This record gives sequence, structure tokens and C-alpha cells, in this order.
Amino acid sequence: MKIGKKWYVLYTKPRWEKKVAALLIAKGVDHYCPLNRVNKQWTDRVSVVKEPLFKGYIFVQLAEVNKWDIKLVDGVLNFVYWLGKPAVVKEDDIETIKKFLHEFEDVMVEETLEKNERVLVKQGVMMDYKGIVLEIKGNRAKVLIDSMGLALTAIFDKVNLVKL
Repeated sequence: MKIGKKWYVLYTKPRWEKKVAALLIAKGVDHYCPLNRVNKQWTDRVSVVKEPLFKGYIFVQLAEVNKWDIKLVDGVLNFVYWLGKPAVVKEDDIETIKKFLHEFEDVMVEETLEKNERVLVKQGVMMDYKGIVLEIKGNRAKVLIDSMGLALTAIFDKVNLVKL
């Protein structure tokens, strides 16, 4: 880690991770945009494409005094906050991600869900409804939707749920 600099996480516009990385290079800002090697199938060929591992996020290493200037970079929406302050990521965590991506291809990032956790349904008929996870079985979760004075229980694919 460079003296006096910390790693922060930035939200980017959707599908702007690589563009923001290029703009940060032009400004001389230390950053890390983890890219995952993914096999893509087209009708006539299979290609290896590099996609951002964390969709909508990029890591930047900044001095405390310069951190607010980064929000002026086109494509940067905001910092990721933790306890009311921009979240700081340990250097060891950045190195772990780099080593992992160097070792493996087609890495998937999955958000873990736990029992009694509040979630938002991202897709389907119940989209935008909030609920509480009652049970988890494999890739599916049983969620209690409490709305309009009624308690509904439904089973959702975990990929369609977001933590609140």
C-alpha cells in the first residue's frame, strides 16, 4: 500500500467499469477493476471475453485529501458507504481478489443470504416486494412477503433476491 493511501470502492454507471478504469488511467489514479475471463458462445465461435467481476463497482486507491475529487470522473456515481463513511478495503483483500482471478476463470460472485434476513425481490410477479428469508434450500429461498395485512410465503431463486 502506498503511504497515506487507502482502497475505496466506487459505484459506477451500469456497464461503465472499463470506461471509468480508462478515465482513471488518464488521470493517473491508482485503481483496480477486477476482470473475469468468461467464455462467450456466439453462433459461429467461442471467445474468451474479459468482463468486470463486480458489476457496477471499481476499486480506487486514494489519499484522504483527494478522495472527494474522484466523484467528478465521468461514470462515477458515488462511494460505497459503510457506517456512514466511504468503505475502506484492506490491501490484503485486493491482493486476494487478484490471486483468485489469476488462478481461476469463469468466477461467479454470489451474495449470501441468511435466515431472517430482509430481502427485495428483483424479478418476476413479486418484483419490488420486500420480505424476510424463512428458509434456504440450495439455490432457492423461501421468503415471507408481508404486505396489505396479508402474509404470503413464496419460493424464489436466490439470484432474484437482493439484501436490504
